[in-house]
Amino acid sequence: MKRVAILISGGGSNMVRLVEDMIGDHPARPVLVLANNPSAGGLAKAADMGIATAVVDHRDFKGDREGFEKALISAIDPFEPDILALAGFMRILTPVFVGHYAERMINIHPSLLPKYRGLHTHARALEAGDDEAGCTVHEVTAELDDGPILGQARVPVKAGDTPDALSARVLVQEHKLYPMVLRRFASGDKSPILLG
Repeated sequence: MKRVAILISGGGSNMVRLVEDMIGDHPARPVLVLANNPSAGGLAKAADMGIATAVVDHRDFKGDREGFEKALISAIDPFEPDILALAGFMRILTPVFVGHYAERMINIHPSLLPKYRGLHTHARALEAGDDEAGCTVHEVTAELDDGPILGQARVPVKAGDTPDALSARVLVQEHKLYPMVLRRFASGDKSPILLG
């Protein structure tokens, strides 16, 4: 049984979906939910589901990314995770951290990568006049929002869409795609899943 640590920064809706899926014949189980923000709403949700939680507040490490990441590793490694799932973890990770968990870390990003790495993905898709948007699950590499694609879900852009409206529809697909990809990844299968 694979051990999964989930990293969050906010409400943790994707984390909740991952945890809800890790039952029965699923090849993995959650062992830790860690946040970089002590007020992240997902921490209480994880605790309510009986999962160990931890906080490493990035604000305690102003300008010291290496120190922050050493503290992250110190909090994560005692749980001996086989997989790290980033679920709305809003910190850019250095090659040192990524290397420590090489080929064990996956992330969900709210665009059809390689389009729109970084922030404000829905606004950028609308500004570009795209007729579809979506989300991508990928392996984490040292390059931001890069790495082999493990799954994508496509969402049509509708007339009059706002970034918030598009984001809400994409999030529905995130909640479907990420659990499917984690289940496959935990069983050793990296072939991409394509939805929509």
